[in-house]
Amino acid sequence: MENNNSEAILKEIELKYQAIDQKTETHLEGLLWSKPITYWDYIQTDALLNLQIQRTILPDEMVFIMYHQVNELIFKMILWEMNQISYCEDIKADFFTERLMRISRYFDMLTTSFGIMEDGMEVDQYMKFRNTLTPASGFQSAQYRLIEFCSTDLINLIDYRYRSSIDKNASFEFTFEHLYWQAAGKDYQTGKKSFLLEEFERKYKGMFLNHMEEYKTINIWQKFKQLPDADQKNPELIKAMRHYDHTVNITWVMQHLNVAIKYIDHSGKGDGEATGGSDWRKYMHPKYQRRIFFPELWTKDELAHWGE
Repeated sequence: MENNNSEAILKEIELKYQAIDQKTETHLEGLLWSKPITYWDYIQTDALLNLQIQRTILPDEMVFIMYHQVNELIFKMILWEMNQISYCEDIKADFFTERLMRISRYFDMLTTSFGIMEDGMEVDQYMKFRNTLTPASGFQSAQYRLIEFCSTDLINLIDYRYRSSIDKNASFEFTFEHLYWQAAGKDYQTGKKSFLLEEFERKYKGMFLNHMEEYKTINIWQKFKQLPDADQKNPELIKAMRHYDHTVNITWVMQHLNVAIKYIDHSGKGDGEATGGSDWRKYMHPKYQRRIFFPELWTKDELAHWGE
């Protein structure tokens, strides 16, 4: 019986390599010299644990660095799941719902993890090492911007003050200049951009414009609208859509804001300024931003009191 299984496996291997014009014998011989996989090689533990470089001698800076690195890893997981939704042909409501709940669980975890930042650092240490971070800012997380582009139509990411006056078919370049987060790094009286924003765009603007175009018709909202009418009324899917929208644009943002308030405003030791120089209170608070990924899934009353 075992020989039959071995022969069947070898036959499948041979068919696999024939399909890509490869010699089966060469690949099998390679197995003779390959070393067994280990946990640390597979996870790349040594590389991962050598990515934390402090700028100060203050111990709690290490907490700050590792926490943000974990955030970026979770953002990558979120984008991985979003890509599966966006590029799934003939997507079904159950697959859509399941993947969306995966994404929401990641954001739920990010939301609850703010306790690490809120209660896991001494205020005195934070207020010292944060001075070495200027003008860097969490605002400059490119992956978070990609998540937004993957989530909704660009019109819903426009600064709320200009949303009604901008054509949905405006160029990507024009739209980019009016995205809500531009307000955190731009003086709208003079039009001058801060160093924070200029550096961010120098690094990522090309990628952002490409992503905006790529996901114009395959973002989460567009994929939802492409479903059959019956699936668009699926209660579990609607619940998952609303949960994701509320978690990202209210719950997670408010937790982030509360941590900033604790350290920058209420500690009595901060100057009230963000390291990047943004007006972070209005930039972060959902009732000012009114960033809503799926406005059609909320009632008029819910929309009117968004973030309150």
